[in-house]
Amino acid sequence: MKKEEFMKLGIDEAFKTLAKNIGGPFGAAIVKGGKLVCVASNTVLRDNDPTANAEMNAIRIAGKILETYDLTGCELYATGYPCPMCLSAIIWANIKTVHYGCTPEDAAKIGFRDDFIYDFIVALRNNKEDKSLLGLSEVSRKECLSLFETYTKNQKTIY
Repeated sequence: MKKEEFMKLGIDEAFKTLAKNIGGPFGAAIVKGGKLVCVASNTVLRDNDPTANAEMNAIRIAGKILETYDLTGCELYATGYPCPMCLSAIIWANIKTVHYGCTPEDAAKIGFRDDFIYDFIVALRNNKEDKSLLGLSEVSRKECLSLFETYTKNQKTIY
C-alpha cells in the first residue's frame, strides 16, 4: 500500500467516530514492514478519557496485536500532527517515523490548541514554571527512591 492509502484508513476511521460523536477529527494507522497493524481513532468523548487520542489508541492496540511495548520498526500515520502527549507516547514506543496530514495550525483554526502545552514544556526547560497551568512539587523523594533502588537491584526491564 502507498502512504496515502494508509492515511486514508485513518481518515475513514475518524469519519466514523465523527458520525457517532465519540471523538474528534483524528485517526491513526500503525504499519510495520509495509503491512497494516491497526487503525484507530479519537474516542475521548465516548470514553470520557482525555488520553484516548487516535495515536494513543493505535499504540495501545498495536502493542496488544504485536504483543510488545516496543514498536520499533513501526510507522504511524496520523490525520493531525501529534499533540505533545501523543508525541511522547510515540517516542516511548520507539516509533521513529510519523506521517501526518493536518498541521498544528490547521488544528488551531478549528479550536484544538496545543501551543500552551509546548510553551509549558519550554518554560520548564528554562526553569520558569507556569504554576497557573500546573504546579509541580517534590514529596517523599527519599522514600520513593527505594522503589527505584529495588527496581535496579532486581534488574527489571527498562523500557
